[in-house]
Amino acid sequence: MTNYKLLALDMDGTLLNDELHISDKNLHWIQKAIEHGVIVMLSTGRGFINAVDYAHNIGLDAPMITVNGGEIWSKPYVLLERKTLQASWVAKLHELTKQFPQTWFWAYTTERIYNKDSWHEVSEPLTAHDWLKFGYYDEDISIIEQIRQQIEAWQSLEISNSSIYNLEINPLGVSKASALEQLCSYLSIDMKEVIAVGDSLNDIKAIQAVGLGVAMANAQDEVKAAANAVTFSNNEHGVAEVIRRYIFNGEEEL
Repeated sequence: MTNYKLLALDMDGTLLNDELHISDKNLHWIQKAIEHGVIVMLSTGRGFINAVDYAHNIGLDAPMITVNGGEIWSKPYVLLERKTLQASWVAKLHELTKQFPQTWFWAYTTERIYNKDSWHEVSEPLTAHDWLKFGYYDEDISIIEQIRQQIEAWQSLEISNSSIYNLEINPLGVSKASALEQLCSYLSIDMKEVIAVGDSLNDIKAIQAVGLGVAMANAQDEVKAAANAVTFSNNEHGVAEVIRRYIFNGEEEL
């Protein structure tokens, strides 16, 4: 085995296949890594409520990073830190949606997700909620780029994505990398002892910050360029291959 102590896994497009399932091969190698003392954890743009069942199904009693680093959990249901998005920014991000009436949008609070169809259910004032993240989705990439340019001009928010068709907005400085750094300090683990695996822009900073950053074969080109290595796709048990190759030194076949 190598000296890596922590494996941080993105979910959609990485650990999960296109049917949103964890393959038997991925599960087998995750369990093998855990048995050998490696901390295997989820690091996702999803909210906690949409990620925790996967952690339970894998049997992970480990830290979690949710909403792109907005929430850090020392283990499921035990919150270590939360960084919220100011209601004034939520108001501004929502106002921007009015320029693009066909674009889908959503926003996470600590309690639930509101989206374009349910925004009328948001109780006023916005400060009555603890906001975590705002997002936009449009299959017209030119629209996504126009929205990105406007938000970038504000120079006050963290912008990433989990697909080429979306934008995910967090408070400035919040990322999976910053959350991993905080977790590693909490766990007394060096960032060089961490492997981070992902496929989208919300994974880049973590991939660049750790000892080994791995991109999926299905990852966005910018993610592949930032990574130390590229594994198989999410439909070809790419996570299992990362564990086999870099934690167990390729000692047996996948």
